[in-house]
Amino acid sequence: MPTKRICVIDGQGGGIGAAVIKALKGAFGESVEVIALGTNAIATSQMLKAGANRGATGESAICWTVSTADCIVGPIAITWAHSMLGEVTPKIAEAVASCPGIKVLIPLSQEKVEIVGVAKEPLPHLVQAAVEGKIKEVIHDV
Repeated sequence: MPTKRICVIDGQGGGIGAAVIKALKGAFGESVEVIALGTNAIATSQMLKAGANRGATGESAICWTVSTADCIVGPIAITWAHSMLGEVTPKIAEAVASCPGIKVLIPLSQEKVEIVGVAKEPLPHLVQAAVEGKIKEVIHDV
C-alpha cells in the first residue's frame, strides 16, 4: 500500500494546522506523508514545527500541491474565498474544492457563518474526531 499524502492547510497563525499535524503524527507516525500548506509563512512554519514532512507557502504552492493529495485537512474556511482575513484566495478555495481527494473540514470559523447541525466542540475534540474518523478510513482504504 503506497504512503498516503495528507495536505494540511491553514492560515493566520497556523494553530489549527499545527494541532492537526501533531495528532496525525501521533496516530500514524511516518506511515503518512504530511504536507503543511500555509497561506502565509508563519502558518507554514508552525505546521513544520509540529512535525510536517514538508511545507510550502502561498496560493501557487497550495493550488499545485492539493491536486496530489489523498486527503486535505483544515478549517472549513479553506473552501471560502476571501476567508481568514482574505488569506484564502478564490483560486485556493477552488483548488481545495476541486481536489479529487477527501476533504476533512474542521467546523471552526471566525467568519460570520453558522453551520447548523454541528455541535460546538473545542479544537482538541474536533481534531481527535477527524483523525479517528474519516482520516483513519482514508489511510486504511476503508
